[in-house]
Amino acid sequence: MIYRMIVTALIAIVFLTPSMASTSDFKDILDVPALKSPLAIKYLLNGIAAAGKRLVSVGQRGHILYSDDGGRSWTQANVPVSSDLTAVSFPSPKKGWAVGHDGVVLFSEDGGVNWVKQFDGRDASRVMQGYYTAHPLGANVMEDVNRLIQEGLEKSFLDVCFEDERNGFIVGAFNLIFHTTDGGKNWEPWFDRTENEGSLHLYAIKRIGNDIFITGEQGLVMKLDLEAKKFRRMKTPYQGTFFGITGRDGMLVVFGMRGNVFCSSNRGASWQKVETEVTVGLTGATVADDGRIILVSQAGEVLVSKNGGLSFSMVKVDKPFLAAAIAAIDRDAVVLVGFGGVELEFIK
Repeated sequence: MIYRMIVTALIAIVFLTPSMASTSDFKDILDVPALKSPLAIKYLLNGIAAAGKRLVSVGQRGHILYSDDGGRSWTQANVPVSSDLTAVSFPSPKKGWAVGHDGVVLFSEDGGVNWVKQFDGRDASRVMQGYYTAHPLGANVMEDVNRLIQEGLEKSFLDVCFEDERNGFIVGAFNLIFHTTDGGKNWEPWFDRTENEGSLHLYAIKRIGNDIFITGEQGLVMKLDLEAKKFRRMKTPYQGTFFGITGRDGMLVVFGMRGNVFCSSNRGASWQKVETEVTVGLTGATVADDGRIILVSQAGEVLVSKNGGLSFSMVKVDKPFLAAAIAAIDRDAVVLVGFGGVELEFIK
């Protein structure tokens, strides 16, 4: 995740030159459609999700691509913004959401072919100001809220999770979190509903079984308390960044910097370290149809667990690939996305 943000920032510096920013005809990238290009598949891609049997990937400059043949060929979607996109979620084959920098939230109702903008950083500032004016909090929390509003909320949303076509969350930098119950037509800030002292970055949100989890900086793992409508912090034995969480059948696997992996068999009440041979960040995860849990590192190393995350084995891949996310296609194949686009790998 860190390397993705650094690379994206460097690319933005190169292409958004001062001369462009100073011209009178400058247009906000939130209002400029993503450029169609046959090279879009070669640029940085940050996230991937299944929309039924279709794969949808999102990335740099508002690029969204979809594949109907298991990642072998890709078509570029119609996108109304040029902001860098970080994550995508499809709770059904047709309806999906994508998020990214500048506080952007996009929506598709045709399986990722066409997208509309539902929300952006300008909206986020307005919504937060209105909500917390009507629902004032303690002085310390309001100080953080007001600082974010004054600085502008054109910050990064880093992940999105929809339980169904109506209920979803978006999370991001500096404890940004919003919730919707009407498919993204309206968003409610949950800044005050996380046990996240210091407003740490929120890198991932995922539903596993009946629970929803958030992971972030400094060993942050939170689980949604449905009754209180609040994300409660869970104790973890690691103080580094967790880039994501996955799991199945009551087992949880959280992963992050320097190849660190921890698993839990009791919904996060306690954790045990899982040894890996990886020394770089683990950036993505997927669960195959046969139940195997698969992780990928930023160097493209692929780890597979056949026992719910208690142990992982590294599998051979054909080509090294700077990976940001992974999706399982079938028992023997995965799609990696990252710096340089897409890589299809066959695993045993």
